[in-house]
Amino acid sequence: MSTSDSTADIQRQTRDHLWLHFTNHAKLSAGGEVPVFTRAEGSYLWDDKGRRYFDGLSGLFAVNAGHGRPELAEAAAKQIRELDYFPIWSSVHPRAAELAEALAERAPGDLNRVFLTNSGGESVETAWKLIKQYFKAIGQPSRHKVISRTISYHGTSHGALSITGLPGLRAPFEPLVPSGHKVPHTDIYRAPEHLRDDEVAFGRWAADRIAEAIEFEGPETVAAIFLEPVQNSGAAIPPPRGYFERVREIADKYGVILVSDEVITAFGRIGEFFAINRYGITPDIITGAKGLTGGVIPAGAAIVSDRLFEPFTKKENTFMHGLTFGGHPVAAAVALENIAIFEREKLNENVRANEDLFGSTLDKLRDLPIVGDVRGAGYFWGVVLVKDKETREPFTAQERRRLLDELLGPALREAGLHVRLDERGDPAILLAPPATVGREEFEFIEQTLRGVLSEAWERF
Repeated sequence: MSTSDSTADIQRQTRDHLWLHFTNHAKLSAGGEVPVFTRAEGSYLWDDKGRRYFDGLSGLFAVNAGHGRPELAEAAAKQIRELDYFPIWSSVHPRAAELAEALAERAPGDLNRVFLTNSGGESVETAWKLIKQYFKAIGQPSRHKVISRTISYHGTSHGALSITGLPGLRAPFEPLVPSGHKVPHTDIYRAPEHLRDDEVAFGRWAADRIAEAIEFEGPETVAAIFLEPVQNSGAAIPPPRGYFERVREIADKYGVILVSDEVITAFGRIGEFFAINRYGITPDIITGAKGLTGGVIPAGAAIVSDRLFEPFTKKENTFMHGLTFGGHPVAAAVALENIAIFEREKLNENVRANEDLFGSTLDKLRDLPIVGDVRGAGYFWGVVLVKDKETREPFTAQERRRLLDELLGPALREAGLHVRLDERGDPAILLAPPATVGREEFEFIEQTLRGVLSEAWERF
């Protein structure tokens, strides 16, 4: 596939027929080209020109155990030969049952019931639909509103997009599903000035805004709170100490369902099977996807407490929701093998052992005039970029586009580092390498970013 003819064919096919996700097609339609990736192994990707890239984003937060795992290919092939497809609509196949048990055994508290999906967005949709029907089943039909945070990302389908807190993603599709309400996120770098040096006080302040929103909307109308343990949009925003404990108290006080949206953070991203375990509370639902199968095949899940499942054990209540490919035999088989790899190779332990080293290596970038903050957890970090680090003055929207699209994007590709450039909040570089890497890869990331950021600042 490395010949110029085949490369030209791929670019032509893309220009003429393929609609790329989250991509402006103006340059492509005018004859431009897009990167073409053709091979992956371990922590590396190769493009159609034979150039190697370090995958500093695990594909898209999914390839947590590294690329090219033969065990996952073998698990998929074996399952295809045995039972290629059958739905779990009033029937079951062995892999779906095994995967449900594996997830329930690893989930905290009484989260023992698993609804299998195909993606993170579907997991979020499933959770919200389940919550709405749950409250109808227990005689509280007025509860339908959802609290989530500003600049949060929970998916792109109409329901999940209503929970998402990114105006730029929402505006083209409004009016959305009603009932989504937003509260402040937990970026202490952009906190009110009097709270920036007191993490506990800031966490309490941010959590109390949830209680305030519930009171304002009317507790009898609020159904759920959706939160990511470490927020993706805004650049890997970790929760302040005490934040989740306070949110759990608020949810319990008002009878509101607490959902931990772990589409990115589950399955090893921060060194835990479920990220919420790190923060000392038990939610009512966990939503997940991405790393469940190592990115090999689409799969997700909503993992639900026994309390929420109980009304659906009654004859009069059936959860009126299903997906053709949810719990697909091949996806379930791959997920089970992926879980086995993580435990056999102690990859969560590797992330926990190296977390401080990764963070301290990235912290060296703070001496650059363009770097305002470095934050994250496990193998999920953000490097936040500002126009003036002394005053924390942000870049303008036009400046952000130039910085990311014209300066950093091409330079990072040239340097062989695949990351995510994020502008949902301050412009930032998001890093989420596979759980297999260590010191050598951290140093490569830091040195590469140092060179690229220094040059971008000089040219800005």
